[in-house]
Amino acid sequence: MSKDFFQSRRLRLAAAVIALGVAAPVLAWEPAKPVEFVVPAGTGGGADQMARLIQGIVVKHNLMKQPLVVVNKSGGAGAEGFLSVKEASGDPHKIIITLSNLFTTPMATGVPFNWKDMTPVAMMALDNFVLWTNASQPYQTAKDYIAAVKAAGPNKFKMAGTGSKQEDQILTVAIEKATGTKFIYIPFKGGGDVAVQLVGGHVQSTVNNPIEAVAQWRAGSLRPLCVFDDERMPYKAKVTDTQSWNDIPTCKEAGVPTEYTMLRGIFMPAGITPDQRAFYVDLLTKIRNTPEWKEYMEKGAFNQSFMTGAEFTKWLEGAETTHRTLMTEAGFIGNK
Repeated sequence: MSKDFFQSRRLRLAAAVIALGVAAPVLAWEPAKPVEFVVPAGTGGGADQMARLIQGIVVKHNLMKQPLVVVNKSGGAGAEGFLSVKEASGDPHKIIITLSNLFTTPMATGVPFNWKDMTPVAMMALDNFVLWTNASQPYQTAKDYIAAVKAAGPNKFKMAGTGSKQEDQILTVAIEKATGTKFIYIPFKGGGDVAVQLVGGHVQSTVNNPIEAVAQWRAGSLRPLCVFDDERMPYKAKVTDTQSWNDIPTCKEAGVPTEYTMLRGIFMPAGITPDQRAFYVDLLTKIRNTPEWKEYMEKGAFNQSFMTGAEFTKWLEGAETTHRTLMTEAGFIGNK
């Protein structure tokens, strides 16, 4: 048969494939160079731990062809990191992990940044806060403790927390507003220091994240009184001989009508394409399905809420309003 016959046959086959709508697959976007993973906080904290866990999972399970490089940019209560992403508009090779300083830092400092200057990718989880006391103290419930604080009068009990005008102090003020109490708030550099101060009896309570005080709870030094989420933590494996995370009541259950959780979310710069964002949504979904991630979520007693797209954006809008209200009521910012 002639060469023209085979050429004609190939053309007819190609036409048939196109007619059936079976086009050759189009490759989705993927990073073409190393991706910078910004942490707007120092090393060793919750955001840094989660970022490095994500980095390790990506490497272990070979989820990206390009490296994911964690870079801490903690200056100005995280403003350095946020501004670096704001300035990288259109660059899909930069992502950032956020905590609630996404809202509090620009409100408290006036730095020219808002979460809308970035592209929301996914809420990975919400970090819980627990009201802790020293186990040698007589308070068995949050109600008992708050009653003692009230009976002592204003500024007699000390509450330790991480930083000033940030999550721990905002939550402390919210407790005061809800219960008619007044603490002396003492800021420390990180949750580890906060737990040490409570174990040493230098303060009477803290509002540490679960992962920051679990070792001292397991050792019998600290006592969790309630969790500031709207539901109990779902983890039923025993942490101590007698208690699991699920055994800790919500603060609302315990007579302290206060709720607060902290965002752990991933953002990209503004000006990226839907395909670029979709790559990271897919990547983060794969990460959440690994045993390493699930183990970390249980160890830290996280609220495993996951959101993307319009649902995540709506949540962010509500969280911004909530933080503005809390910070205004606390006197950390003026009315706007």
